[in-house]
Amino acid sequence: MGEQRSILSTIPGFQSFHIAILGLDSAGKTTVLYRLQFNEFVNTVPTKGFNAEKVKVSLGSHKTVTFHFWDVGGQEKLRPLWKSYTRCTDGIIFVVDSVDAERMEEAKTELHKIAKTSENQGVPLLVVANKQDLRHSLGLDQLEKLLALKELGPATQWHLQPACAIIGDGLRDGVERLHEMILKRRKMLRQQKKKR
Repeated sequence: MGEQRSILSTIPGFQSFHIAILGLDSAGKTTVLYRLQFNEFVNTVPTKGFNAEKVKVSLGSHKTVTFHFWDVGGQEKLRPLWKSYTRCTDGIIFVVDSVDAERMEEAKTELHKIAKTSENQGVPLLVVANKQDLRHSLGLDQLEKLLALKELGPATQWHLQPACAIIGDGLRDGVERLHEMILKRRKMLRQQKKKR
């Protein structure tokens, strides 16, 4: 079956990517998920476990890509479970509330904890700076410093994307960038395998 899967994954229509959506509670993770799925705002409630959705996203002019998104609750008691959802994932979307400066240190700690686990070494990371439409939102330069993104190390590809999940601004651009990073990583892993 493993052989079949690798053959099917080389056919563009059969490619799918497993993505974990993580972040502190109230950052907008579920809003991101349902904006990507339905392309409209869906009023959400705090996630007590996880939401799993298979979503086809149009990228570029003619390309549609299938993503399996796992949106995992961000409450403190649920965070130890995050590593279960990132095992064998193709990418991680980490959503931060750009207005919540008081919790940015906590977001940084959780982001680094999950990105630096051995299973996630090198897994591409899209950091969605959500709520950029609000007046007191932190700028990208501030967020990059507060989250210490450059300290993630050279093995981790990352991109910081400004967004507003309610209206969808920036989300498709961010997912397209994540897709590019995933493809780049897969190509690198294939090349490393050939050298062995």
